[in-house]
Amino acid sequence: QVRLVDSGGGLVQAGGSLRLSCQASGRSFSRNSMGWFRQAPGKEREFVAAITWSGGSTKYADSVKGRFTISRDNAKNTVYLQMNSLKPEDTAVYYCARDSLSYVIRTMDAAYEYWGQGTQVTVSS
Repeated sequence: QVRLVDSGGGLVQAGGSLRLSCQASGRSFSRNSMGWFRQAPGKEREFVAAITWSGGSTKYADSVKGRFTISRDNAKNTVYLQMNSLKPEDTAVYYCARDSLSYVIRTMDAAYEYWGQGTQVTVSS
């Protein structure tokens, strides 16, 4: 069984920064690609960023490219999302997720088999 716990969300002013963390427990954390998604009120869940098991490859949604950075520490079973230059449109519940594969980066949420509970990020203007 795999459990993901998201944390680090909060209220921040536009232009500010937050770092989200996703702590994993269970088997095979280091063998799987990981991703971050978000869902704003009234909108569908969307891809934000993903990273392969080794951390050697990453991918970002165009809307966050250059502002967000995904990273992982396999020794700590943790994946991070550093968010800088935050905008009001970044307001959403953010979820980390574990892909069923290791060497690929996928953006569709159906590819991810385990999900965190979500952490709220609110950016005020």
